[in-house]
Amino acid sequence: MTSKLITKVQMDALLENGRLSREAQRRGTLFDPHPVVKLFTPDAQATWLLTEINPDAPGIAFGLCDLGLGFPGLGSVFIHEIKAMRGRLGLTVEPDHHFKADRPISEYAKAAYAARRITA
Repeated sequence: MTSKLITKVQMDALLENGRLSREAQRRGTLFDPHPVVKLFTPDAQATWLLTEINPDAPGIAFGLCDLGLGFPGLGSVFIHEIKAMRGRLGLTVEPDHHFKADRPISEYAKAAYAARRITA
């Protein structure tokens, strides 16, 4: 399910992280990957840092989600819901082509909880 939001290369990385996450859960070990893609609304404060996609349900992603209400959180999100989002001016969600993750998702989450928004 590639789209203008997620390239094929990113989709492959998200699916691989989904497989690795499932393996880590089975072993009872921690899986703390770097985000693969950053999506945002250009006319609102919504931001998503996605780390993985469920290989059994490729429409479901996991990552740090922030709808711009001051309550960022780690969790699952439907890709179709992200695609349907619109900002105040009706603009659609866009990928941040310049984003390069430099730390694991847990560190982005810690900073987001302190700032009450994703600061990446």
